[in-house]
Amino acid sequence: MRKGQKQIDVEEALQTYGDMVYRLALVQMKNRSEADDVFQEVFLRLVRYKDRIQGEAHLKPWLLTVTVNCCRKQFDNAFRRRTVPMDREIGREESYEMGLPGDPVYDAVLELADDYRSVIHLFYYEQYSVREIGEILDISESAVKTRLSRARGMLKEKLKGEFASAGTV
Repeated sequence: MRKGQKQIDVEEALQTYGDMVYRLALVQMKNRSEADDVFQEVFLRLVRYKDRIQGEAHLKPWLLTVTVNCCRKQFDNAFRRRTVPMDREIGREESYEMGLPGDPVYDAVLELADDYRSVIHLFYYEQYSVREIGEILDISESAVKTRLSRARGMLKEKLKGEFASAGTV
């Protein structure tokens, strides 16, 4: 830790950013138990590496980056690749926030590919700028803009019938 730098309080970080981390993990994993695993891993890493974080200003981006990386690690897990999601068997789980099952926008966002779902979530639900999303996901700003544009197009197509009469899409 640097001189004059305030040490990160893990409990305070959990209270302040816990919901955000969990929402992002849930959107990425589409499964509560896997989102719980990611959530725990993120805050275990915070306990382990809190001395390396350069103050409160860097905490939120660090948590988001670690969450995305933990989700990617879960997707690469050999065990996960060999399993069949239970939601195919018993229906979808309820969401944490972001909308409710049966809400056409919520369902359409969850059906997007991971890359598109990530940028949509960070942009619209977490209110990050294109630049910040690029830093969090470790991609260029133009890649973020491209993914946002493509994701919006996909959502527009998926939702065309739902909102055609309202004139909003």
